[in-house]
Amino acid sequence: MSKKIYKAKVSKIERVSNSSHFIEIECQTPVTVEAGQFISIYCDGLTLRRPFSVYSNNNGKIGVLFKERGKGTQYIKSLKVGDFIDVAGPFGNTFNIKNKKALLIGAGIGCAPISYLKGKLNEQGIENFFACGFLNKGEVPSGMNIDMICTDDGSLGEKGSVLNYIGVLINEYKPEIIYACGPHIVLKTIAQLGETYGVETQVAMEKVMACGIGVCRGCVIDIKKDGKIINATVCKDGPVFKGEEVVWES
Repeated sequence: MSKKIYKAKVSKIERVSNSSHFIEIECQTPVTVEAGQFISIYCDGLTLRRPFSVYSNNNGKIGVLFKERGKGTQYIKSLKVGDFIDVAGPFGNTFNIKNKKALLIGAGIGCAPISYLKGKLNEQGIENFFACGFLNKGEVPSGMNIDMICTDDGSLGEKGSVLNYIGVLINEYKPEIIYACGPHIVLKTIAQLGETYGVETQVAMEKVMACGIGVCRGCVIDIKKDGKIINATVCKDGPVFKGEEVVWES
């Protein structure tokens, strides 16, 4: 698999919460991105690109959410409208959208690809409910279409982790499928609850990636397939997996 590289212009960059930023880029060649896929941005002076789940794709302008966590995101944060950057992708598989009543779960920055998925479901007229968890009110990105917000400190929406409400939502909303993205513990819990309640789950895994195309094997996880446990790369075989096929480590 070769990298598809594009030259893109920054069309918007802004802070959208206390710790997260939004950048929108316009590729010179139109790019189609499906819900669940990611792009990789070259950061000046660094060898490895930085991968980001796609949050939006409006009229050819691709948007991502990011938090400043190191030199790569510091570089991206420093960009200005009109700057040109080098973008590769889109990479990875996609959420397998089905015409089923859907419960969408996001946690932290994992809300980005789920928000994009919600837009796709809305376009197709598929009933859905989006619940997302954050540390506090200041961490909730502005402009995001969320049906239920949970904050650990109760400063906005429901008090406590979104994990505390998943069982309740399954019982009350009665989804036929759950799509989710967030930290390992969130996805593990959702996959386990899905099996308990007999609800199909699809999870977008978060993992540190290097090459982004499955060559370096730096993002390997174990999955169950045909009765065997095998290796899979999150960047190429994923990032979306069926919840029941992932071997969830403690």
